[in-house]
Amino acid sequence: MDIIVRAIAIGVGATLVMDVWGVLLKRGFGVRGLDYAMVGRWLGHMPAGRFAHASIAAAAPVRGERVLGWIVHYATGIVFAGLLLAICGAGWARRPTVLPALVMGLATVAAPFLLMQPGMGLGVAASNTPYPHVARLRSLVTHTVFGFGLYGAAWVLAWVLAWLEEI
Repeated sequence: MDIIVRAIAIGVGATLVMDVWGVLLKRGFGVRGLDYAMVGRWLGHMPAGRFAHASIAAAAPVRGERVLGWIVHYATGIVFAGLLLAICGAGWARRPTVLPALVMGLATVAAPFLLMQPGMGLGVAASNTPYPHVARLRSLVTHTVFGFGLYGAAWVLAWVLAWLEEI
């Protein structure tokens, strides 16, 4: 149970860090992030057997797609945090180090490159976009930020739990 609670806290925290990064890019530089409604649309078509689209934006909207996309976004962060904990053990969560978190953050870029982008019509590693190199770099940077978020969330959680034990 301890691992599950830690995975939830660390995954939510890391995903929140990634989302704050996205807001900073949008407000500071006008860089648009991923529209999670499109993720929800993509996932919403799966029960009908539709896993790939020529253009997810052109696909029929799905009821509740924005909420579905955001829920899956945070659930994915929790799963990745759980995977990190499964690989490194609960000991890592008690005394987190940055390298495993960064490696996991970078490894998570495989999900958009190999699953989401092809399924949404953007091609493997955004190869069908007007500027694939820019999209790839943005994904790599964002997932690196997620890795730092994994470390930061684990560190904060470890600090809070240690503090609670003292009182």
